[in-house]
Amino acid sequence: MIRRKIEEDDENPDRWLVSYADFITLLFAFFVVMYSVSSVNEGKYKELSSAINTAFASKKTNPEKAAQVNESSQAIDDHPTDQPTETATLLPSSATKEAEQIEVDAMTALGKQMAHKLAPLIKVGNARVIQNNHGLRIDIKDSALFTSGSADLTVPAKTTLGHISTLLSANTNPILVEGHTDDTPIYIQNAAFFSNWELSGVRASSIVGHLNDTGIENIRLSALGYGPSQPISSNATEEGRMTNRHISIVVLYDSLRIDVSEGVEINPT
Repeated sequence: MIRRKIEEDDENPDRWLVSYADFITLLFAFFVVMYSVSSVNEGKYKELSSAINTAFASKKTNPEKAAQVNESSQAIDDHPTDQPTETATLLPSSATKEAEQIEVDAMTALGKQMAHKLAPLIKVGNARVIQNNHGLRIDIKDSALFTSGSADLTVPAKTTLGHISTLLSANTNPILVEGHTDDTPIYIQNAAFFSNWELSGVRASSIVGHLNDTGIENIRLSALGYGPSQPISSNATEEGRMTNRHISIVVLYDSLRIDVSEGVEINPT
């Protein structure tokens, strides 16, 4: 008996397994996506949707923004579900703006009180009260506080600082005292200080010490000596040098984000 050789079919009978495997893979991916969508945080979902809509809406005008969608999606995944996103922290809330405005108004009121107390010095040009984006700055010429080339406070200076200390005791803002001089080398005529830097620093420290003695907490106080590095007038004239020799008492805002004008001088009423 002769067996006939069975001719093999050119088509593989197991090809259906490929389609079946593809189907199972797609079904698995479908359930994974459904599970991910069902467990996503609502805030993240809205932000992701907004980012995708923005990218597609601007695709025709700015193709480069397409890359920002991926960055936005990554940013969502990087944030825990119980914490606000970085985008929300960049924009100050209305409550924050209101609090900052209250602080600006309070500083303006303090400036008016300070200008009233220092009215005799302001009228003769020995003092200025200015509100700027750092806070309230009180400039007092050195001649109203010290004798020439000295860091010892005069008797009238202690009275002036007493008025200032009384007003500053009513708030808790940080206080920075700055010492400034002209550019005339001090060692030529003064053996007590080697340089204007040293004189300005010691004078600022002297003011800080007196404010502390009159009731201002030392944790609020700091002193800096700028020497001749920050002139507010020309050193080419005697009048300009007199203006540059001064002490600045700066009452700082609690918030660094506060931004008022370049500088508003407050005069006594």
